[in-house]
Amino acid sequence: MRLLTFTLNHSEPLIGIRTNEKILNLKEAAKIAGEIGMPSNMKSLLAAGTEGMARVRHLNSKALSDATTFQSAWLDKASITYLPPIVDADKFLCVGKNYRKHLEELQQTNLIKEIPQEPTGFIKLNSCLVGHEAHVKKPDGIVRLDYEPELVFVMGKRALGVKKADAFNYIAGVTILNDLTCRDLQQREVASGSRFWTAKNIPGFGPLGPEIITMDEIPDPYNLWMTCSVNGEERMRVNTSDQIWKLPDIVEHFSQYIPIEAGDMFSTGAPGGVAVGKPNAAALFLKPGDVVECAIEGIATLSTTIV
Repeated sequence: MRLLTFTLNHSEPLIGIRTNEKILNLKEAAKIAGEIGMPSNMKSLLAAGTEGMARVRHLNSKALSDATTFQSAWLDKASITYLPPIVDADKFLCVGKNYRKHLEELQQTNLIKEIPQEPTGFIKLNSCLVGHEAHVKKPDGIVRLDYEPELVFVMGKRALGVKKADAFNYIAGVTILNDLTCRDLQQREVASGSRFWTAKNIPGFGPLGPEIITMDEIPDPYNLWMTCSVNGEERMRVNTSDQIWKLPDIVEHFSQYIPIEAGDMFSTGAPGGVAVGKPNAAALFLKPGDVVECAIEGIATLSTTIV
């Protein structure tokens, strides 16, 4: 399934299922079907577990087989405004320095001081997240705005003390993050030893989506091509097999002492090929008017316009 959060005319957030170019409004579909107690947001849907997922799958099947009855619940993709698939995660943990090629780039540009010996991470704030097709303002005075396409795993149930062998049993699906980074600020934060990462938490610097793709549509999460194009020009293409710390390592490490809840997310790091690591970096940093497309090749594309 393709699960998304959206609004109509900037009203209340709604959750839906995308099938090709159509979106099923689950709130309206549940009303038509007489379904009581259908989850009203993505976090509560994920927290409802396999039973909740089974309910929405069944509702989606009914709506597909009887389009006339459910006509008012079906929306054209062009009529919605995308929100981040999860707008209120308790925790969005971003693993850093997790692709071998990107680690080399960071070393060459003095953006890291040491090579980590275990998964490391920082918090992505909900206040910086925006949805698919968002317009993101480039802050005044910022020169080096960079792109970072990242594979994100979405938790499907509570995890505490989980071992590697069981980690994928806790995952509901994946989505895409463009972890926009202000390299100007990042350089200063690295030099000062700061761990807050303002450079990655400016409002708008977290395009996320367009949807959660459930794991049954992902044959092998470690044989996916992550790509990034700017104005139609491919800037990077890296396979997820290049990750140093795989999802089982990440879940085991971070769930040792801290409960990870349904709807929490793990972003698994930027692949190699970002602007800052290239000899012509100055020409590649993002500027107003640029359209950035981050993709899981052949599966989903997240589009962002810099303004």
